[in-house]
Amino acid sequence: MLDSLEDLKKLAQEKRDLKRNSHEELRVCVGSGCCSLGSEELLKDLKKEIKDNGLDERCKVKGVGCNGLCSEAIMVSHYHKVKDSASIYSKISASDSNSFIETLNKQTPIKKKKCDVTQSFFTRQKKIVLENAGIVDPDDIDDYIAYDGYLGLYTALEDMSPQDVINEIKISGLRGRGGGGYPTGLKWETVSKVDAQQKYIICNGDEGDPGAFMDRAIMEADPHKIIEGMALAGYACGATKGFIYVRAEYPIAVQKLNKAIKQARKKGILGNQIADSGFSFDIEVRLGGGAFVCGEATALVASIEGNRGNPRQKPPHLSDYGLWKSPTVLNNVETFANITPIIRNGGEWFKSIGTEKSPGTKVFALTGHIKNTGLVEVPMGITLRELIYDVGGGLNEGKKLKAIQTGGPSGGCIPEELLDIPVDYESLKSIGSIMGSGGLIVMDDSSNMVEVARFFMEFCQSESCGKCVPCRVGTSELTNLLDKFIKKDATKSDFELLKNMCEVVQDTSLCGLGQTAPNPVLSTIKYFEEEYLEGIKDA
Repeated sequence: MLDSLEDLKKLAQEKRDLKRNSHEELRVCVGSGCCSLGSEELLKDLKKEIKDNGLDERCKVKGVGCNGLCSEAIMVSHYHKVKDSASIYSKISASDSNSFIETLNKQTPIKKKKCDVTQSFFTRQKKIVLENAGIVDPDDIDDYIAYDGYLGLYTALEDMSPQDVINEIKISGLRGRGGGGYPTGLKWETVSKVDAQQKYIICNGDEGDPGAFMDRAIMEADPHKIIEGMALAGYACGATKGFIYVRAEYPIAVQKLNKAIKQARKKGILGNQIADSGFSFDIEVRLGGGAFVCGEATALVASIEGNRGNPRQKPPHLSDYGLWKSPTVLNNVETFANITPIIRNGGEWFKSIGTEKSPGTKVFALTGHIKNTGLVEVPMGITLRELIYDVGGGLNEGKKLKAIQTGGPSGGCIPEELLDIPVDYESLKSIGSIMGSGGLIVMDDSSNMVEVARFFMEFCQSESCGKCVPCRVGTSELTNLLDKFIKKDATKSDFELLKNMCEVVQDTSLCGLGQTAPNPVLSTIKYFEEEYLEGIKDA
């Protein structure tokens, strides 16, 4: 049991000393992408080969979270403690196990498989949320503690008041990373001031945007970081219970989270009287059925309560009337993953990264017609052009960029001529898109933008809960209208109707799903109007 900050520091040092006995580490990605290619089998084979060759005392083999460069999976890194550096190898398979034995014996790299770590994909990133991804074993709480895990929580419990924690988050300027960008410190402070016997902390891991996998990768790579962030929120707001709401389609994330919670309870990091501080906090994982609408706060709360995941009118807001009618803080996975680094390093440190109004970093899932598909974390303020061409490696040879789509079904399509705009909340909103949770889909000149708009509209139609008429009927009618343009059977009056109906659905829908569903249509009309006009017969 870890009963004090001193106990935690002592354990962390013991684990660091123990790790020094192994001069090298082989870190195998066991995230969903690499697992689908057989990385778990590779991990077992490497452990067996290392042991059979008598190298297990010198080299430790462990599973780690996503390294980011998913287009080069399976990824394995070879870390040298003496050199304090790592070689990264890509497109590894079980047949390469013997090559690693040779590498360990001769200290020579596998040249054909070695990844260039000086490329912009790695050098342009600034890792805060993903600082442990690819390094820490998500199944081993001691490994997390060895990398300063739970130091922020125990420091806060020993040296900071709840208001001190809130003040540090407010100083940092951290905004919610789920898409809305609401100031996190202000949200926490609002709940902390409510006088109530019971308060709740909810982590939204119900990631449903097409092309998005940021939260899944974070949960799989660093579950203890999310637990620590939620515990800090509980301490700051006066909550004693937390829930992590995860879609059932994320089995690896669910398994990692449940295991991490059990480990934290065993060490006294979750439960009653944490670190003899008088603060008690525990967490449960709740599974969602995959409904996109349950990403909306009130629908998510209804689902946790055991009801159908329908949104309700606001106000009252969750800060007053949340889970089981109690004050509730709801943030997404990436937001909670930022909390611990802020408490460890200070709000001013975080604020110095990014832009004045959008401090810190943002995690993006790069997908579509781009070379470096995968997960990246970059400072706010980087331009879209830098993100796509420097970090993402550009498009495949011979292809020209046509548009990028940010913000998922709620976002917009951005043309090539606007790529020099900085990535921050205000700038993206000014051109008809949103930050969203971090999905970024790159489309080349073979893409039909009306078909793209229809894809997202059909998605919103199928995911609508049906509670309000504008969303239930409006998304269906908009899908039908877009079909007419694709079939080149639309009329000029259909074009006017399409624009007017988008405005009606935006202005009258009950929740964010319906209110933002027209965004892809409106943005493609704004920047690619000629493709709609081509769908008008006898135009």
